[in-house]
Amino acid sequence: MPARQRILTGGKTDLRILSGTANPELAREVAEYMGLHLSPVKISPFSDGEIYVQVRESVRGLDCFVIQPTCTPVNENLMELLILLDALKRASAGRITVVIPYYGYGRQDRKAAGREAITAKLTADLLTTAGAQRVVALDLHAPQIMGFFNILVDHLYASPVLLEYLQEMNLEDVVVVSPDVGGVARTRAFAKKLDDAPIAIIDKRRSEHNVAEVMSVVGDVKGKIAVMVDDMVDTAGTLVKGAELLKKEGAKQVFACATHAVLSGPANDRIEKSPIERLIVTNSIPLDKVSVSNKIVQLSVAKLLGEAIARIHDDCSVSEMFE
Repeated sequence: MPARQRILTGGKTDLRILSGTANPELAREVAEYMGLHLSPVKISPFSDGEIYVQVRESVRGLDCFVIQPTCTPVNENLMELLILLDALKRASAGRITVVIPYYGYGRQDRKAAGREAITAKLTADLLTTAGAQRVVALDLHAPQIMGFFNILVDHLYASPVLLEYLQEMNLEDVVVVSPDVGGVARTRAFAKKLDDAPIAIIDKRRSEHNVAEVMSVVGDVKGKIAVMVDDMVDTAGTLVKGAELLKKEGAKQVFACATHAVLSGPANDRIEKSPIERLIVTNSIPLDKVSVSNKIVQLSVAKLLGEAIARIHDDCSVSEMFE
């Protein structure tokens, strides 16, 4: 993220940062950036698995920001977040903003076949009912998810953090690649910030969930350094097949960027064995340090989230962060 002047005014005594158990390290980094401490919250399970939550200090009338990605285990982290929001609502918090670095259930954002659920909308309804009055989200899977909420949504982008790292690498003759047609808008915006680099598109067919069949590359990648850009890496099937195709089409090197490192199932093993030189991700989801591939570089979005929280608290523009 470009260096910016912090604009938090003297009202930070009215602001509280709280965290669930999904990614407390990121929440602590955000609080430290803002010169604050995390508010104490007790979270513990009953013997049958029910979650108990208690906010351990008064939040009456205060501006509360809850940081919790709904990553693996998705259902447990989502339920924990809902209970924490309810606790704040019943504690008479002045305003409750939920900061979701990774929005679980966001991939099911439409009915692609009959009798399917739209879980992105269901999750939005649950968060609102639980007490959220505002949402801060990072790189939603689809922009229309913002419209699923009947409350204010601030949509942040991790591209400044990823771009800063790539620019420091001083790569030459770069082509930015979208792993599918749906990511073209994201790729075009990324390429524009990367010295107006050309783009290419991988034409992909998906036969079932988490199974991708890569077909062809639209655009010139021969002799170039290819940088694949996606919002998330789950099983890494799409990413690895795309990288193999790019090398086959003559790309000199293949790098990849993604905001959310879901990395489920065989993802780490696939990435380790793939032609991808380096996969650059953020800490929107905590990584398993034991099994993570050596090719993965994780960048922090704490300053990005902290700046957004400061601006929201001070009623200043958030969009200026990305201009």
